[in-house]
Amino acid sequence: MTTRTIPVAFVVNATALAASSGVDLSYPLSIAGIGPETLKDPRSRLTAEQVTLFTQSAWQITGDELFGLASTPMRRGSFRVICQTLIHSPDLASALKRMTETTRVLSGLPPMTITRGESTTRLTMPPVDNSHLPEQARERAGQLLTDFRMLLVHRFAAWLIGNRVKLHSVELPYEMADAETAKLYDRMFGTRVAFGASVAALEFDNAAMRAPVVQTEASLTDYLRESPNLLFTARDYDSTASSQVRRALELGLQGRSPGTDEIAAKLTVSTAHLRRLLRQEGTSVNQVREEVLRDAAISGLSRGDSVEDLSHQLGFSEPSAFRRAFKRWTGQTPGAYR
Repeated sequence: MTTRTIPVAFVVNATALAASSGVDLSYPLSIAGIGPETLKDPRSRLTAEQVTLFTQSAWQITGDELFGLASTPMRRGSFRVICQTLIHSPDLASALKRMTETTRVLSGLPPMTITRGESTTRLTMPPVDNSHLPEQARERAGQLLTDFRMLLVHRFAAWLIGNRVKLHSVELPYEMADAETAKLYDRMFGTRVAFGASVAALEFDNAAMRAPVVQTEASLTDYLRESPNLLFTARDYDSTASSQVRRALELGLQGRSPGTDEIAAKLTVSTAHLRRLLRQEGTSVNQVREEVLRDAAISGLSRGDSVEDLSHQLGFSEPSAFRRAFKRWTGQTPGAYR
């Protein structure tokens, strides 16, 4: 399976915000192999390994697991201690409740609130105080911290129970004018995201809340060693149509790439219904196919694969066709990306 690549915006925002508070993240950028040309082009994509190296190095420099963006630092090791307090919880509901309690005590963050309903459970996250930042940076920092915390809770919950955590709703307390970016959020959380809410909130299906915690202290050690890699790579056991199509196309990279009719047959739906499902998710088979090829190309170049080998592996007629496609996907040539 190819690993999804990550838009460069996450690193761009973190770097700019750190600079506004006097922190230079040029060393983490260097460690992760992220050059200035990559940061300048909004079409650039990064591997999860690059973003993980950048994040881990930024943690070391700032001594803060929130990158210095909150007025009260979350000292290194806080997340580890929080995880260790809840790994022996009997089920997800107990684990998340314990997370809200320990996060408040250990990190100084405003307390999350859990409200249990008849069929769903709502978890709200008040905004983090970032009044120490310059005024013009506060809104951007608040958005980055909200996204990071929401993804962390959702993906970590799925890891704890070893299964997909279905979300009934996701609410974010800021507007999103760009429709394409809004679709990216829908794919990240596996449901339609509502922007402009009064507070950040995740609404879980209670069936997931009753699921037992299946991870152990040993598996937690492995998870934390790679952190935050799984936050960026985990797919939350996604069962959306686009994710199922992606998996079928990824398998096709190892042989003949399946067509739309064949993918629909594998998913036991009609071709017309598959196209309709993908339209509802704002995508298509061809668009997903392009994303799979793009991510495979970026991962291959990061491993040191040659353009000629990648061109052949990904089914291009000649290396020049691969180079044109890569430039279209990322705004860079394969040589410049290296």
